[in-house]
Amino acid sequence: MTAGAGNASAGGAPVKLWDDSGHQHDMFSTRLLGFWLYMLSDSLVFAALFAAYGVLSYPMSAAGGPTKMQVVEPVYAYVESVVFFASVLAYGLAMVDLKHDRPRALTLWMIAAFVLGAGFVGMEANELLGLAARGAGPQRSGFLSAFFTILVVHGVHAVFGLLWMLVMMVQVAAKGLTPKVTYRLVNLKVFWLYQGVIWCLVYSFVYLWGAI
Repeated sequence: MTAGAGNASAGGAPVKLWDDSGHQHDMFSTRLLGFWLYMLSDSLVFAALFAAYGVLSYPMSAAGGPTKMQVVEPVYAYVESVVFFASVLAYGLAMVDLKHDRPRALTLWMIAAFVLGAGFVGMEANELLGLAARGAGPQRSGFLSAFFTILVVHGVHAVFGLLWMLVMMVQVAAKGLTPKVTYRLVNLKVFWLYQGVIWCLVYSFVYLWGAI
């Protein structure tokens, strides 16, 4: 094989090992891959939080304060789950309209997803503020610190997603469904669905396990 060539000789006939010709990169796929890599790093953050919660969820970590059975409210969290998953569904339906190039219908579904998502964030904030008002704030014990941290980090992600939705609704109205707007909408879909997956883990690991 000669240096810089993408060919090798097999029985005297050149064999192509790789494509060394110039070609256009698919920027849509490249940027989507980059966003998936970010989501993988975010998964490591949540994995660390769940591990910390698992260690600090035992009674000895309550420091004489409320335990997990006294803090978690699975029924309330179930209503939160219904609201949040309805928001995820609404955004998924918006992506159907994106596929069929229907910006008006897409915007309406995004508004529905935003309203439902904001309702979820409001319920989550109400739960945490209620606990703090009863003296069960994050400074009370290691367990409550871990409990608040998981919910607050997920809530901050949800707030960021809602702000992103507002920005995208403005861009759809101002620019239409251009390639740049489209890949941003798809990235937002990945982000919002991911928050739904994380909430499944929060509900199972924090609320259901905490009620046992």
